[in-house]
Amino acid sequence: MGEENQTYVTEFIFLGLSQDPQTQVLLFFLFLIIYLLTVLGNLLIIVLIHMDSRLHTPMYFFLRNLSFADLCFSTTTVPQVLVHFLVKRKTISFVGCSTQIAVLLLVGCTECALLAVMSYDRYVAVCKPLHYSTIMTHWVCVQLATGSWASGAFVSLVDTTFTLRLPYRGNNIINHFFCEPPALLKLASADTYSTEMAIFAMGVVILLAPVSLILVSYWNIISTVIQMQSGEGRLKAFSTCGSHLIVVVLFYGSAIFAYMRPNSKIMNERDKMISVFYSAVTPMLNPIIYSLRNKDVKGALRRVTAK
Repeated sequence: MGEENQTYVTEFIFLGLSQDPQTQVLLFFLFLIIYLLTVLGNLLIIVLIHMDSRLHTPMYFFLRNLSFADLCFSTTTVPQVLVHFLVKRKTISFVGCSTQIAVLLLVGCTECALLAVMSYDRYVAVCKPLHYSTIMTHWVCVQLATGSWASGAFVSLVDTTFTLRLPYRGNNIINHFFCEPPALLKLASADTYSTEMAIFAMGVVILLAPVSLILVSYWNIISTVIQMQSGEGRLKAFSTCGSHLIVVVLFYGSAIFAYMRPNSKIMNERDKMISVFYSAVTPMLNPIIYSLRNKDVKGALRRVTAK
């Protein structure tokens, strides 16, 4: 009877990353720097690939999609977090929270699929170099990119629907700094088992399946590279694939930790730090990793700035 009399939640209140005013000011400047680097870095990658014809290859086609996904991912959360560092009451409407979940899942799951596609592209480039141009045609690349965005949209639709179909009454305080399913489920006024199973199943589809494909791809790549006669060829192959592997480990490691384990009723500080990593830090690191370790990108930057 008491539960029926409770009204449905119309807004949520975040506890955020810290309650200490001085710490919040420090975090504001830290997140501001991270966001500016994220925007500038990813926009730079997108612009360079668009302007330099030498980068009009499958690898950079997928990298441009990845940079766009990173840009959207960070923009969906960090600006709101910056505002919340400066205000006492950190709120978001139910509609705003729902939108944030849907967009985050869309771009985040798309990024998972894109990283798997990029590993396949590297596999073909290293293991089947003579057939690369016939296998990775422009039409195939468009299909793979479209499939990545479609898979992201599908997983987002399923996870968002299952999360938001639950009733949320009474308690509206989220011990987090943005809306995502694991944090929101802790406030649900009904059994969350079926929703947790749906999210876990989607995690298998969009996290574990791509990771398996990546592992198989890189097992074949490493086997091929080891057999190369040229030391320079081995170095170039490892350098090209090394950037992708770093991104994979950073992004998948944190995402799997957050979404592929039993949902506890308490959101602790470790969970929030992991969320900081894949929501803010990784989108900033991706363009830095690819640009600093990639001669083609650095060459394109020199050519564009010389014009």
